[in-house]
Amino acid sequence: MRFSTLAFALVGSVLADPGVSPASISKDADPGTSFTVDKVVTTPEILPKPDVVLLIDVTGSMGGSIQNIKANLVNVIANVSKVQPNAQFAVASFGDFSDPNRFQVVQALTGNLVALQNAVNSLSASSGGDEPEDWINALFQLSTGAVAFRGDSSRIIVLVSDAPSHEPSNGHTLDGDTIAALRGKTIRVIGVNVGLKHLDQLGQATKVTTATGGVIIDSAVDTVSKAIVSGLKNLNVTIKPDVVSCDVGLTVEFAPTETKVSSGDVVTFHETAKVADDAPQNATHQCFVRFLLNGTPGGNAFIQRIAVAVNQMGCFTCVPQPGKNLCHPTTSCAPTPYGTMCLTRPGFKADRTDDDNVKVQWRMKWPVPGHEHRVAVVPGTSADTLCDRKNTGPDVCKEIKVAKCKAAAAPEGARFHDTDQKVIGSGEL
Repeated sequence: MRFSTLAFALVGSVLADPGVSPASISKDADPGTSFTVDKVVTTPEILPKPDVVLLIDVTGSMGGSIQNIKANLVNVIANVSKVQPNAQFAVASFGDFSDPNRFQVVQALTGNLVALQNAVNSLSASSGGDEPEDWINALFQLSTGAVAFRGDSSRIIVLVSDAPSHEPSNGHTLDGDTIAALRGKTIRVIGVNVGLKHLDQLGQATKVTTATGGVIIDSAVDTVSKAIVSGLKNLNVTIKPDVVSCDVGLTVEFAPTETKVSSGDVVTFHETAKVADDAPQNATHQCFVRFLLNGTPGGNAFIQRIAVAVNQMGCFTCVPQPGKNLCHPTTSCAPTPYGTMCLTRPGFKADRTDDDNVKVQWRMKWPVPGHEHRVAVVPGTSADTLCDRKNTGPDVCKEIKVAKCKAAAAPEGARFHDTDQKVIGSGEL
């Protein structure tokens, strides 16, 4: 009987970012063994399926910044859409607590560039009394329904201002309810600190960006648009391999189990595939794995299929008939509880074969004591090599691995000749 190896095939299909390399791989393995493959994950420059709310301070000192956004909004959207074509944007504004434009959503989430440009063009800088403005209230409103985020999107608020916020702000505080509301909707805050650069004067911007996994970007008045893009490309991404399902007999593990990197970075996972000792043979077993971004696949997870073909190992039988008996002359086609097999002489093992190579030779868990020394080999294998002489009795060939053979339908172990029990160490071969 011809022995065929266990073939491992790993086939990947990249639906979107992140990218995983290699996308496919092949290995040889045996039941009871494992092997590790390094999987290199390249994270997206910008989080997948982004819903980006431009939250813009429209108090008097923000005139230059607003003009910069108006002039360069097309470039901002183009930069984001180049990496994530399904990106959507919204435009919201805030003023001071006494202003008529304290908070408003100027344009809901959309991919329509004309609508977004019109929304930004409608903004103008005015009012504002003291230095603090009212952006904590604006963050709370956006995280509690003012904008309808898509269900599986990466949600980002870009806060553009040059001043800290009143706190409380319309009754809301960062620690009291705003950060909790943002985190509850998995919204990240990017702070663009422009002009006077007093956005973080009271430490509020640091607190909210740290709590939500965001970042603060300093910017001159005439570089606000570039700062927005820079902020979107500098967010942390948590990558976590997720084993969706595995057939019986196959498992997959990863080290590390998850890791956090900056968007655009590369991380290596050590992926270990394990085939169980008793994995069903002559069958293909599969695992499906995806790499989650920030805890959710969102339609952007890399889906990986691991297929392992487990073929027959050891336990090959022979046909004890003239013309059909393919056993080597140094062996004999003899009955065992697992069918007729090519058995070596007591105390001998296969020639030029590693002791643990159960593709060629194996022992069995005999139900009849005293036969544990018997070594079976693949038909045609010569067996003129003595087993390890340091072992005696039934353990004389214990260096040969025991295979998990299945009992024959009609066990043949009832009759064994006495000479089968004579082994090295008992005075005879």
